[in-house]
Amino acid sequence: METLLERFIRYCKMNTRSNESSTTVPSTQSQVEFAEMLVKDLKECGFSEVELNRSNGFVTATIPSNVDYPVDTIGFIAHFDTADFNSENIQPQIVENYDGSDLVLNKELNKVLDNKTFPNLKNYVGHTLITTDGTTLLGADDKAGLVEIVHAMIYLLAHPEVKHGEIRVAFGPDEEIGRGANLFDAPNFRAKFAYTLDGSKIGELEYESFNAAKAVVELSGVSVHPGTAKNQMINCAKLAFEFDSLLPQNEVPEHTEKYEGFYLLHDLKTEIDHGTMTYIIRDHDKENFLARKQTFVDNVDYLNNKYKAERFKLTLSDSYYNMKEVIEKDMKCVDLAKKAMENLGITPIIKPIRGGTDGSKISFMGIPTPNIFTGAENYHGPFEFASLNDMNKAVETIVEIIRLNTEV
Repeated sequence: METLLERFIRYCKMNTRSNESSTTVPSTQSQVEFAEMLVKDLKECGFSEVELNRSNGFVTATIPSNVDYPVDTIGFIAHFDTADFNSENIQPQIVENYDGSDLVLNKELNKVLDNKTFPNLKNYVGHTLITTDGTTLLGADDKAGLVEIVHAMIYLLAHPEVKHGEIRVAFGPDEEIGRGANLFDAPNFRAKFAYTLDGSKIGELEYESFNAAKAVVELSGVSVHPGTAKNQMINCAKLAFEFDSLLPQNEVPEHTEKYEGFYLLHDLKTEIDHGTMTYIIRDHDKENFLARKQTFVDNVDYLNNKYKAERFKLTLSDSYYNMKEVIEKDMKCVDLAKKAMENLGITPIIKPIRGGTDGSKISFMGIPTPNIFTGAENYHGPFEFASLNDMNKAVETIVEIIRLNTEV
C-alpha cells in the first residue's frame, strides 16, 4: 500500500480543476478521469460497494460494520476538484524537519513562503511540509482530506480489533464552483451523520457556515460617439461604480472577520452600452442575510427610478444556508469529534466557517455534516502547503471518531 504522503503527492499531481462556465457534471473531464482512477484505487484497497455515480460524479464506498450490535452509520466526505488557479504540472516539494526559515519555492520567480507574510509557518517547526513550486496551487483543498479518509479506512481494514459500525465515504466533484453537492444522493448514502474533511489547521471543528447567495446585476447603457455624447451617453462602467458605491464599503471580505458578513464584487465586465456585475453575499445570521439581499433589490429600484429606465436588472439566487440550523438540533456529531480530538491531545478550535463546504448543503438534505481539519493552509494559490504530521493527526481523528461511536 502507498503511504499517506505517496498517495497525497500522486493525487495532487493530477489536474482536477473545476470550471464554472461548464454545463457538464462533473464540470471537467479531468475530474471524471480522477473519479475513475479513484474507483480502481478503492477496490484495490479493499473497500466494499465502490461505485461511481455517472449522474452526479460522486464516488462512494463502504467499510462494513464489524460489531454485532446497532451502531449509527457515519459518513466521511471530501471533494477532489481544485480551485480556479493554475493546476497544470503541479510539482509538490517536500521539506523535512522544517526549521522555521523562509522557504524559497521558486528562485527564478522570486516566490518565497516567508514568515512575515505567513506567520502561521511558526506552528510547523519540526514538521514535514509539502509545498508547491511557486507556479501552481497544491490541491490540498481537498485532496488532503480525501487521502486522510482513504488512509483511515485502510487502517480500519488492517486492524479489525478496532470496533466500528458501518462507514460510508463519498468523494465528489465541483465543490469549488459551489454546485458539487447539489446532486448528492443523500437517501442512498445511509449515514446518520457525516463529516467533511475540508478544514485547514489542526483542531478546526466547524458546524456553522455562511448563508450564501449570488447576485448578478446586468447593466444597460447608451453608446454614442464621445464627441457628441453630452446628455446622451450612459456609460455602464460609471453605472457599475454608482451601484457599488451604494453598498457599505467596509462590509467586504478584506474588512470583516468571524461572524461578520460581507458583499464581494467578484466579477465586473463592462462596455459602454452593457455590462455585468457579479456579487456574492454572505452572512451567518439569517435575518441579516435576508436584509443584505433586500439591499440589492432596494438599490436596483432606487437607481432605475433615478434613471427613469431599467438600467439595472437583478437576478438573485441562493447558494447554501448555515448548516447550524440543522446540526444544533442534535449535536452528537460535533460532540464526538470534539471528544476524539481531546483524546488525541488536540485542542478543538470550534469556530464558524467563513465560507461553505459540501456539508452546508448535505446537512439540509437530512445528514448533519460538520467540517473538520485537514492540516493544510493557504488554500487556492502558490503558497498553499500541508503538514504531513497534521495530516496523520487527521487520520487518527477519523479513526477515533469511529471508535468512540461504538461506545455511545
